[in-house]
Amino acid sequence: MAGSNQVNLSDSKRVVPLNTWVLISNFKLAYNLLRRPDGTFNRHLAEFLDRKVPANANPVDGVFSFDVLIDRETSLLSRVYRQADGEGLPSIVDLEKPLSSDIVPVIIFFHGGSFAHSSSNSAIYDTLCRRLVGICKAVVVSVNYRRAPENRYPCAYDDGWAALSWVNSRSWLKSKKDSKVHIYLAGDSSGGNIVHNVALRAVDSDIEVLGNILLNPLFGGQNRTESEKRLDGKYFVTIQDRDWYWRAFLPEGEDRDHPACNPFGPKCISLEGIKFPKSLVVVAGLDLIQDWQLAYVEGLKKNNQEVKLLYLERATIGFYLLPNNDHFYTVMDEISNFVTP
Repeated sequence: MAGSNQVNLSDSKRVVPLNTWVLISNFKLAYNLLRRPDGTFNRHLAEFLDRKVPANANPVDGVFSFDVLIDRETSLLSRVYRQADGEGLPSIVDLEKPLSSDIVPVIIFFHGGSFAHSSSNSAIYDTLCRRLVGICKAVVVSVNYRRAPENRYPCAYDDGWAALSWVNSRSWLKSKKDSKVHIYLAGDSSGGNIVHNVALRAVDSDIEVLGNILLNPLFGGQNRTESEKRLDGKYFVTIQDRDWYWRAFLPEGEDRDHPACNPFGPKCISLEGIKFPKSLVVVAGLDLIQDWQLAYVEGLKKNNQEVKLLYLERATIGFYLLPNNDHFYTVMDEISNFVTP
């Protein structure tokens, strides 16, 4: 099926819960409607189809949220999620109330969507961020970065850096014990890619990132790998899908060996001798780009960086979006342990 844009839905239906299959299949159907052969994207229809939810000061499952404008020039917004201290509606003072625990992880989250889809107010990601707050006892800052193809590389990375700088400068996000902001970067799909590249920028700054969490990160390269050929079209995704998104995101004229796509490829930036954050990389065994994700883990190891691989042999893309499978709970436990001092 290499080179085809057809997905065999029966393969994926046999390995994921029905509601996950329906969720991701609907996403993929919508995605196929939105991508145009000429490389343009139907953004108006995308916004109409994406189910969004507003920030909610009324705690839901013990978590409240509010939106913050980080950069007026680029209209960059982030949604901040915090645990509610007590019952009732938080006041305006509670939104930026100093953290009360000795150490509280602050997770900067970058949503997935292959750089083109979804946003910080997409319902599925709003729910995921609330779960992360509860499971990790953390503050989560979800970044509404600019999307391709209207905003190509490096716009998403620029927005990630702006969000990181903003979080680091907030006095109310400092933990009581040491008066530092305990920052972790997290993201899925394209969000995982953004995590790596924002962490790279932080290396040359005075901002300390304590760890990177990459869920099914979106990486690639010019050569076709064994997993790309074997899994093409079988579990929600085709090679043709992935190629379209890279053409939409990368600079005009660049191929998939650009460092944004292939971080340890022929044009890569060496991490040898660099103090790079420790990483937790989650790889689904039924994701067709798993070979590139595994190559990323090996690249970190070869550059003497600390990395933990969580390989889930029978997981597909998006398994972490719904708490209806054992893989979800395994990953949430790993993330909680990763950000716990």
